[in-house]
Amino acid sequence: MKTSKSQQEKTRQKILRAAIDCFTADGYEGATMKDVARAAGVGDATLYKYFPSKEQLLLGYFEDVSQIALKETLETPDFDSFSLQERLQRLLDAIFWQLEQEKPFIEVCRRVFAASPLLLMRDQIPGQAHIKQTVIAFLQQAQDAGEIAECAFKPLIGTLFMDYLLLLVVYWLNDKSDEYADTTQLTELTLEILVLLLASGLINKVTELGSFILRNQLARVLRSGSGLFDVLKLAKRSLGG
Repeated sequence: MKTSKSQQEKTRQKILRAAIDCFTADGYEGATMKDVARAAGVGDATLYKYFPSKEQLLLGYFEDVSQIALKETLETPDFDSFSLQERLQRLLDAIFWQLEQEKPFIEVCRRVFAASPLLLMRDQIPGQAHIKQTVIAFLQQAQDAGEIAECAFKPLIGTLFMDYLLLLVVYWLNDKSDEYADTTQLTELTLEILVLLLASGLINKVTELGSFILRNQLARVLRSGSGLFDVLKLAKRSLGG
């Protein structure tokens, strides 16, 4: 019997829910595909039809997070009146709200990605294409409105936004401050710097350098998480912010 798209989506969501619970309780290595199938109440064949591997289950979760966050962002009341910084902040808030609901599971994912960094080197991380296109659209709208200077690197900035998001997630997972105050400060400061760079036109000269710095800082945060604010505050002062 042919199942409807809505039924297929319900089954997919049931499997993802079971995977989150199994991986969180038993770890990525400890939980098996059979465990997930049993927890979801589906047969092994059904599970493999939707998700051929445990890796695909992880990636499927992040695909959903990005789609939901983008939908909520674009449906924010009066969103058209938001500045570029406010739009990017709203997008990040929506993503982090989704992640916070499953923080123990995200910690499991972090360990998996740390052990298999090639997963993050793919050209198309789940949700990357949609987030990239959304960021490019935000930049174009800001440019058309005269909020930022003409920018020749919008596609590259859209791609780098995913690297930036990964840095924030790693920082957030290690953030012990009250209500993630340090992560909030880091987000606000980095977005301020980005918008200042875009408004000044300097972004066209420093985008490639920024890519190097971003990846360098990601590695630094993974190791210790220290010293990042000093670098960012100095950059902000240099830009007159």
